[in-house]
Amino acid sequence: QLQLVESGGGLVQPGGSLRLSCVASGFTLDDYTIGWFRQAPGKEREGISCINYSDGFPYYSDSVKGRFTISREYAKNTVYLQMNSLKPEDTAVYYCAAAAGSSCHPGMDYWGKGTLVTVSS
Repeated sequence: QLQLVESGGGLVQPGGSLRLSCVASGFTLDDYTIGWFRQAPGKEREGISCINYSDGFPYYSDSVKGRFTISREYAKNTVYLQMNSLKPEDTAVYYCAAAAGSSCHPGMDYWGKGTLVTVSS
């Protein structure tokens, strides 16, 4: 069974950090482009970061650029999202997704169920 499972969410104070993990089972992430998306209450899902399967070049949305870092650990079939300098507006459910193509888009092939990140004092 092909599955993506996110973890690492939680409650953090503004200015704090969290690292999200996305573990794949049933397939190898090496051959897929991986994206992180988020959906805040009352808002549409937003693509925030993407890493291409072939060249590993990362993409970041303007809202997280300079604060978030995407990386992949091939041996563990895992992709991470390191989130620093968190802001209350980063509060959302965070999803990882995988696509067989070379870019991230709303219609990714596989999705995790999400992990909640709450940034609040």
